[in-house]
Amino acid sequence: MKQQTLAMAVDQNAGFEQFRKPTRRDEFLQTMDMIMPWTDLRAAIEPFYPKGVGGRPPIGLERMLRIHFVQHWFNLADLACEEALYDSASLRRFVGIDLGSEPVPDATTMLKFRRLLNDHKLGEKLFATEGQVLQSGGFKLKTGSILDATIIGAPSSTKYKEGKRDPEMHQARKGQQVLRDEDAHRRGQSQRPGAQRRGHCSQRARQAPVARSAARQRAARLR
Repeated sequence: MKQQTLAMAVDQNAGFEQFRKPTRRDEFLQTMDMIMPWTDLRAAIEPFYPKGVGGRPPIGLERMLRIHFVQHWFNLADLACEEALYDSASLRRFVGIDLGSEPVPDATTMLKFRRLLNDHKLGEKLFATEGQVLQSGGFKLKTGSILDATIIGAPSSTKYKEGKRDPEMHQARKGQQVLRDEDAHRRGQSQRPGAQRRGHCSQRARQAPVARSAARQRAARLR
C-alpha cells in the first residue's frame, strides 16, 4: 500500500479544514468518479497504450484518462490543465496525484495522450460511452459543469415553468415595454411626485431673478 504523504493528507482534508464546505466542483467530480465506467474505458485504450518496456515506465493509464476527461469537462487546454491540477486540490484528488511524491503530468504528456486517442479513433468511443452513462443517470453535461435536468438555471421570466408567477418578483408595464422590479424602480425614481416638485422648485428659483428685474423696471417707469 502506498504511504500517504503530508501533501496528500492536506488534499484530502484529513482534519485540517474543519469548516470547509464542498463546492459544486467537488460534488461534480465525486459524481463522475462514481458513475463513469473507468474499468471499461481503460480496457478500450490499454492495447494501444505504451508499456514502457526498456525505458521509463509511462504514467498510469487511468490517471491520463481522468486528466483527459477533466480537460473535456472544464474546457482546459493542455497548459491550463497542468496549472489547474497544481492549483486545485479537488482536481488532484479526482486524478489521484500526490504532490508529495510526484509532479503533475506536463502539457506535452497530455498532448501525446490526446494524439494517441486520435490516431486510434478512441476519442469518439470514450465520449459516446460517457454520453450513454450521463443519459442513463438523468444528467446533462455543459461546458464546465454538470446539471441535473431538474435544477437547470431558472429562466429569465418571473414565472415558474408551470406558468405561475413568482411572488418574490413583480413586473411593471410601461406602454408596450415590460419592466422588472429593479428597472422599474430605477426608472421610476425620476417620475416620483417629489422629484417633479423638486424640478418645478428649481425652475421657479431660476425664474425669480428675471421676475424681480422686470418688476423694478416697471416701477422705475411709473415714477
